[in-house]
Amino acid sequence: MKIAILSRNENLYSTKRLKEASLQRGHEVDVIDTLHCYMDITSNRPAVRYHGEELPKYDAIIPRIGASVTFYGTAVARQFEVMGTFNINESVAISRSRDKLRSLQLLSSKGIGLPRTGFASKPDNIKDLIKNVGGAPLVIKLLEGTQGIGVVLAETSKAAESIIEAFMGLKANILVQEFIEEAGGADIRCLVVGNRVVAAMKRQGAEGEFRSNLHRGGAAEVIKLTKDERETALNAAKVMGLNFCGVDLLRSHQGPMVMEVNSSPGLEGIEKATGIDVAGKVLEYIEKHIKLGANRRREKG
Repeated sequence: MKIAILSRNENLYSTKRLKEASLQRGHEVDVIDTLHCYMDITSNRPAVRYHGEELPKYDAIIPRIGASVTFYGTAVARQFEVMGTFNINESVAISRSRDKLRSLQLLSSKGIGLPRTGFASKPDNIKDLIKNVGGAPLVIKLLEGTQGIGVVLAETSKAAESIIEAFMGLKANILVQEFIEEAGGADIRCLVVGNRVVAAMKRQGAEGEFRSNLHRGGAAEVIKLTKDERETALNAAKVMGLNFCGVDLLRSHQGPMVMEVNSSPGLEGIEKATGIDVAGKVLEYIEKHIKLGANRRREKG
């Protein structure tokens, strides 16, 4: 097969591992900088051009689209879809997962466990907004934040009021969310490929830090998922429409709760913690899908 990895930096661990896994399995692979692509949108022969030349026909693309380039990145991915290229994570699913508020609303509509969450533009009563999610301590998140940036723990109602007022003064969109104290500053990252959780790890925040992101000094270890946790991760991925994603869970007294579904999960932390070849699992899924598609075309013929 001929595969394209859409990535802004070919030296990133995840990009290198996906390229390495592709080559090991005998495929041709190109790493393409998404922002340097431009599109020829036509009814007869849609194409993607790159550095002055039309890109060849690819069997599949693996989008590694960062949050800061979601709009343009998904437009490029959509152009490949228009051309009939298999995309492991469709552009609409990536856009859906990147909208934190929309994601939570969709997960909520399917009965998937979530921390109680409030969202408001100009609440007449900030005290009631705080009360509605269970009061302090509570978590306040910037809607556009990533990797733990723009996430604040307000330990008292007064602190929460001040932080919310400050964010609103900056015209920032925020979520106000129940703090799951029993999680103990830890979360679970589940790596979903297709209809399987192929790897899972527990991320424990550094001492005095309630955010568990590895970028913020958190530590990772292998963990055995419960049946409920596995089913919650798979259901969350299905609701988002993602075939390859990271689902972050919290262990609560009410059962597993989804914090986020990430359409471009990093592979370094989970591969090193678990020793599992996640990149190889991704390529295996693509191979099976392409083969299945070819068989269906032959049957129709």
